[in-house]
Amino acid sequence: MKKFFSLLLLGSLAITANAQTTAPVPTAQSFGKVDKADLEMTKCDFEPDANAEILFDKGDTYFDTQYNINTDRHKRIKIFNDNGKDEANIRIKYYSANRSQYITGLQAQTINLTNGAVEIIKVDKKQIFTEAVDKYYSALVFSFPNVKPGCIIEYKYRLTSASVSDFPDWYFQSDLPTRYSELDTNIPDILTYKRLPNLHSPYVVDKTSSSNTHTEAMANIPSLKDEPYMDARNDNSERILFQLLSIRIPGYFMPNFQDSWKKVGENRMNNEDFGGQLNRKLAGEELIINKAKALKTNDEKIAYVFNEVKNIMKWNDSYDISSTDGTPKAWEKKVGNSAEINIILYHLLKKSGLTVYPMMVSTRTNGRINPSYPSVYQFNSMIAYIPVDSAKYYALDATSKYNLYNKVPDNFLNSFGFYIDDANKIYDLSFLQEPEPVRQVVLLNAEIKPDGKMSGSADISSFSYNKIRYTKKFKTDGEKKYNDYLREDNNNLKISELTFENMDIDTLPLRQKLSFNLDLTGSDDNYIYFNSNLFTGLKTNPFLAENRFTDIDFGYRDNYAITGIFKIPTGYKIDAMPKSISMAIPDGTVVFKRLVAEQDGSIMVRFSIDHKKSMYFKENYPEFREFCKKMYDMLNEQIVLKKG
Repeated sequence: MKKFFSLLLLGSLAITANAQTTAPVPTAQSFGKVDKADLEMTKCDFEPDANAEILFDKGDTYFDTQYNINTDRHKRIKIFNDNGKDEANIRIKYYSANRSQYITGLQAQTINLTNGAVEIIKVDKKQIFTEAVDKYYSALVFSFPNVKPGCIIEYKYRLTSASVSDFPDWYFQSDLPTRYSELDTNIPDILTYKRLPNLHSPYVVDKTSSSNTHTEAMANIPSLKDEPYMDARNDNSERILFQLLSIRIPGYFMPNFQDSWKKVGENRMNNEDFGGQLNRKLAGEELIINKAKALKTNDEKIAYVFNEVKNIMKWNDSYDISSTDGTPKAWEKKVGNSAEINIILYHLLKKSGLTVYPMMVSTRTNGRINPSYPSVYQFNSMIAYIPVDSAKYYALDATSKYNLYNKVPDNFLNSFGFYIDDANKIYDLSFLQEPEPVRQVVLLNAEIKPDGKMSGSADISSFSYNKIRYTKKFKTDGEKKYNDYLREDNNNLKISELTFENMDIDTLPLRQKLSFNLDLTGSDDNYIYFNSNLFTGLKTNPFLAENRFTDIDFGYRDNYAITGIFKIPTGYKIDAMPKSISMAIPDGTVVFKRLVAEQDGSIMVRFSIDHKKSMYFKENYPEFREFCKKMYDMLNEQIVLKKG
């Protein structure tokens, strides 16, 4: 330890000696004390295009004499331009049921530099509101006054948690660049917490003081930007989670407080808003139950009950693991949160004679479940789970009108669900995935005209999640916007005679048939240019960024089969035609093939794309990006016809 502090002292002296060339480590400041340089600053040093920057975010977590957990938080944000002004609208959510958590001591102010003088405008306490999010959560809501480019906003408050098991997590990273983020923790010796870090950057401070306060700090943390096919932001943020392991009181035996999945399951069953709702009778339920029982196969029963609940109930857009008003009332109103709708589904399936269990899940935006961290707080929704055998199961979510009974909702793929078989005291995790490739088949038949136009027909078959996506898009947006979506906003492409088949049959692919006309721009009296990449959804490469900070998660494996036959106009011949090719990413998990041939006055182009896995790690992004660049170039490569 002496050696460590000696090295630290030497390092500090070295920094002092080289102050002209080495930037000091950022730090926090007291409330109201602001450097003029920060007010004059016009952009973030390490992320110049940012609309705003967190100058510092400091949390100090400690225990009072009653072993309440207090976290004093102080956050300061710099607004660079008008696009950053939304950062001045603050909403702090906390668990307010039974006063488990509460917020006190809120102070907030806007700081401007006006004609060279510092101007401070405090937030009026009358403009600070407490909103009820639901029966468990509340939110403190306020907005800063006189916000304009160049200003600084800051606020501080104390969050008190009444339970030693509710140690607050800390996120060093957010959607804004952060110059400095610090967490100070002081934990009594009788309490032991398990730390669950997700850290990729080094600390600028990592020390424990003589008063047993542990300080961890990071500096110049880039914003976590949205990337195509990324997982939940929380899964990718630099953060530390805390879990209570034990309480040690001399002379007393104290149990281990680390939750097991068994304990989580038992607690859920004892919860009136979850376990207490599973068997509650619903008005008129016998009509559905009796009809389901009369069906011959379990598959028919599942499909019938699922579609009945899906069509009767309307989701209120709230994900939850508990009922708010009770399932009988939700059933009566025909409106409910995700837990209420799927508890109703579970209840009717069970009454129909099926072996079904309630399962807690986490949506893609909420984050993946960590199986080594048994905690109910990881989940944000609930579904009905029917295991068939070791390989087959149904995971049913009736909140969306577009979900299929025979497909795990894509919102829950590639994560664990936690199912509860209370009768047999089995509480276990099951990994939710789609093992089969999701197919998309496109057949084109077109004729090239001498005047530089193309006319033809397309037959598009969409399976599984592709069917869900296209069906939802059409029913939500209407035909005009849907046509724009199919055209990929190509104004030279006109669609007519669009028809659908199997839209409401869960077991069959969606089939779309259409006619189209396309102006082949760039063509002249001697040459006609065109490419065969039509109605595929593959015009634009989403992986153009040079760097990737998160893993790529498609959710499921795609499989494309695209075939186009294009009749050459009389008097024209092929001047340039892409070559047939087959290529694969180095690990073989993506394979692309293109077959091009001329036959009987027509050109046949066939593409196939096969993803052999649904996830690709960010460490392999350079090779994945290079492969995608080549693939999209080949998909969009032109064919040239010459007159004569």
